[in-house]
Amino acid sequence: MLRRDFVAEMVGALAVGCVGPGWRPRAGPPAGLGALSVAPDSLRVNPARLNRHLSQLAEFGRTPSGGTSRLAYSEADRAGRDYVRRLMREARLAVRVDTGGNILGRRPGRDPALPPILFGSHIDSVPEGGNYDGDVGSLGAIECVQTLAENGVVTRHPLEAVVFSNEEGGLIGSRAMIGELGPAELDLVSRSGKTIREGIPFIGGDPDRLALARRVRGDVACYLELHVEQGGTLHEAGVSIGVVEGIVGIRWYEVTIEGFANHAGTTPMDRRRDALLAAAQLILAVNGVVTAEPGRQVGTVGRISALPGAPNVIPGRVVLSVELRDLSAERIESLYRRVVVEAERIARDSGTRVSFRLLNENTPAPTDPAVRRVIAEACRSLGLSHRALPSGAGHDAQHLARIAPVGMIFVPSVDGISHSPAEFTRPEDVAQGADVLLQAILAIDRGGLEG
Repeated sequence: MLRRDFVAEMVGALAVGCVGPGWRPRAGPPAGLGALSVAPDSLRVNPARLNRHLSQLAEFGRTPSGGTSRLAYSEADRAGRDYVRRLMREARLAVRVDTGGNILGRRPGRDPALPPILFGSHIDSVPEGGNYDGDVGSLGAIECVQTLAENGVVTRHPLEAVVFSNEEGGLIGSRAMIGELGPAELDLVSRSGKTIREGIPFIGGDPDRLALARRVRGDVACYLELHVEQGGTLHEAGVSIGVVEGIVGIRWYEVTIEGFANHAGTTPMDRRRDALLAAAQLILAVNGVVTAEPGRQVGTVGRISALPGAPNVIPGRVVLSVELRDLSAERIESLYRRVVVEAERIARDSGTRVSFRLLNENTPAPTDPAVRRVIAEACRSLGLSHRALPSGAGHDAQHLARIAPVGMIFVPSVDGISHSPAEFTRPEDVAQGADVLLQAILAIDRGGLEG
């Protein structure tokens, strides 16, 4: 328990803005708080505590396979969020839930006029997911501020650790924070079975006052997100940290191919207008277009439905998805146009008709060059290998990039497995990622983005 004279002295020092790395109380800190004279660049997180918290959070929504089903707006999600709020309070943060359902833990800085440095991630999962996606960044953020508190380090900027709501269901919390969550989307049904309009108040938000959650450019100094890579690049290369260049843009199309349904036994092969055969050729064409030139672009056909769906009827209608991803919006558009050319050729040759409908588009979000430099320098100061790479998955950072400089720190995913109970990041990699996050926060606070 803190001595009253120590608390009074620290509060007084905060009031005049003189608490910092070199500040010392007259009689020394109480037991358990740590030395207040520690140099910031020597600070390290507590690896055992961070990984223990990850294991404890995994119990909320644990599945028989050892994975996690902590769907947004579910009872497991609400219980996990209660646990996270408790950790924030233990880290001496002032905790609140904004109207979008995002949990925010704030630590004051020496200069209240400065905008906060924001950092965090999410804790909701996909069905039967893993225990690291989102969790590492959320609990890593809390661990960073707890390390600062224990060592008496007070930053110039206020600090805010954030746990965004419903990341897996469409980046709902971060979209609410930038004011781009529209009324129509509130009536969409989430994986928990609740609409988003029902789910937000279930976790403490208020969908009728979303404007209060909105932040605009200048409200946030910077946003940092620690995350598992979700791919195998770092693990296969034996590299400790990924400095994310940007988050890829995504276009998702629904493609409909109209042929003619007819009897499978009485229609000769040369008289058929088989929509499924045309779809198979289109799937191959998507792969051919995407792989025809070097680059990190990807294309996927992940869903297909053939109608009428009987073994003895030639498919007359097929609906499939085409998804294209790249860091360049121009390249995505080029890929799309080439896929359309191939689809039109296939339609002519097969006697079918083809149409494309855009279902969803996320624009590419490059990370800020100055933030990337800060993260890379943090890696060098910690003696950690690092490399630049893109994020092939979507993250809350892509929306925060609309209002603030953003940066992302990746740690290896063993064998590149994610969204699976087999998802795993080694404890030492988790701790190293949190150390990089901590040093990046301190560097930005010292003015690292101003050079």
